[in-house]
Amino acid sequence: MTDLSRFQIYDLLNRPGPLWLAKIDLSGAVLSRAQLVAADLIGANLNEADLRGANLNGAKLRGARLHRTNLIGANLSWADLSWADLSDADLTQADLSGAILRAVNLRGAKLIETNLRGANLTEVSLEGVNLHDANLSGAIMPDGTRHE
Repeated sequence: MTDLSRFQIYDLLNRPGPLWLAKIDLSGAVLSRAQLVAADLIGANLNEADLRGANLNGAKLRGARLHRTNLIGANLSWADLSWADLSDADLTQADLSGAILRAVNLRGAKLIETNLRGANLTEVSLEGVNLHDANLSGAIMPDGTRHE
């Protein structure tokens, strides 16, 4: 994990305005219910982090590593996750409405009851992804077609 102390992480997450945390190492960090609205997490390492119920609305997560990350109930609406690694991540009941998921690695991910309404899934392989009861209304599918 990162060399930041619990206090330093708490301090970072409680600053006003969008956070600039590009390329930060928060692997394994407990960030449940964190307010990361519009945060810049481009290239960040969030592998195996606990982001249950976190608010990442509009966050920039391009190329971020979220392998085996717990995102149950997280708000990722309008987030840019292009080229991120979400392999084996748990996105059960997460909100990814309007999110950009272009070329994301979702191998082994759980998207059970996940809201993907209007999300962009261009160039994403959905093979082996658990989409049980996921809402794909209006989503742009891997082949470029819009889901009805």
